[in-house]
Parts: sequence; structure tokens; C-alpha cells
Amino acid sequence: MKYNFILPLTALIALSAINTLVYMNVIPPGLRILESLQASFDEGFYLLIFLIILLESIIYIGFYFPGQFFAVILVVSANPDAKDIVYLTIAMVVAATLGSVINFLLGKYSESKKFKRSETKFRHLLVAMIHINSLAFFMFAQGASQKSMKVVWLAGLLNLPYYLLLIAGTAVLSEQIMGLAENSIFLFSAVSIWLVIAILLDVKRERSNSLAN
Repeated sequence: MKYNFILPLTALIALSAINTLVYMNVIPPGLRILESLQASFDEGFYLLIFLIILLESIIYIGFYFPGQFFAVILVVSANPDAKDIVYLTIAMVVAATLGSVINFLLGKYSESKKFKRSETKFRHLLVAMIHINSLAFFMFAQGASQKSMKVVWLAGLLNLPYYLLLIAGTAVLSEQIMGLAENSIFLFSAVSIWLVIAILLDVKRERSNSLAN
């Protein structure tokens, strides 16, 4: 993308629009839909976990569905044993990886082919993996920049220990800690900070270009 601020700006607009529509009762809260899905998947627990993680992992859609939070609540309430945790982790990782593939391809085919392939810095991926929504936008940007798809598979590998720690940590600590990451104020703050940083980077680049010319 020509400017860094475009992606966080669209994210802020989408997040604002979704919260406004929910507040005005135009659309139901995403959590209510996930609870309805739970009632429909009595015999398909792993499929339900897969579906809700997939929903949250897709760019923009993830703002509506608090997938990780709801999934962890389901996992903890189910009192899983070691075998269950392994299966649940696999379901989450596969769902998140499929979401990354979708986001990468959406970015790839939404932009022109003028971008050169380049390596992605590992630290940027680690930062993006702080939250599933940030990972979604990161993967979209990778595709838009025509970078190598191997970053998707690397993220999938990193998600293995991430989801194991997520399930174990939430079970030991509390659901409230996980709920913070799905809080609208937290998301607004995170996206706003991202937007400010992106604008500063764009201004810095434009000034450098002006001096160079």
C-alpha cells in the first residue's frame, strides 16, 4: 500500500461501524450469535471451536465476533483433560491458519502486482500475534505487499504454543484477563495507536522523499 495509515483507518472505521450498529440494535452482539451457535453444536464441540476462531481470524469480521474469548470460556467450562487440550489446540491452530490464508489472499488480490517480494522480519510477526485481529491485518498487508506466503505457515507453527498457553493460562488465571483483549475500549485504543504510528511513519517518509527530491 502507498500509505501506512490506510489499513488502520479502515480498521477504525469498521470497528466504529460495528459497535454503532450493535449499540443501535441494528445487529445483535457477536457474542449472542456465538451463544446461539453453541446451542446448535451440542455434539460438535471441536467444530464449534474451529468455527468461532475462524470467524474472529478473518479481517474486519473479527471485530464483531469475540472468538478467542468465547472459545476459551467454552474450553474452561468443559474441564478438558490433557488429550482434550491437544485436540482443542489443533482445532484452534488450523482455524487461525486458515484465517491467515484467507486474509493473505484477500490482500494479495486486492492490490496490483507492482510490489516486490521481500522477507518479513520475524519481530513484526511476533508483534502482530499479540491479538488475532492484529494478525489478520498483518496477513492482509503481507498479501497486499506480495510477500512470501511462508509467513502464514510460520504463524501457524507459532500458534501451537500460543494456544496451548492461552487455554492453560486462562484456566489458571481468570476469564476476565481474556475478556480484556475483547473489550471494545481496548480494541479502539489499540487501533488508534496503530493509526497514529502509521500516520507518523507516512509523514516521515514523505519528508524524506521531499528532501531527496
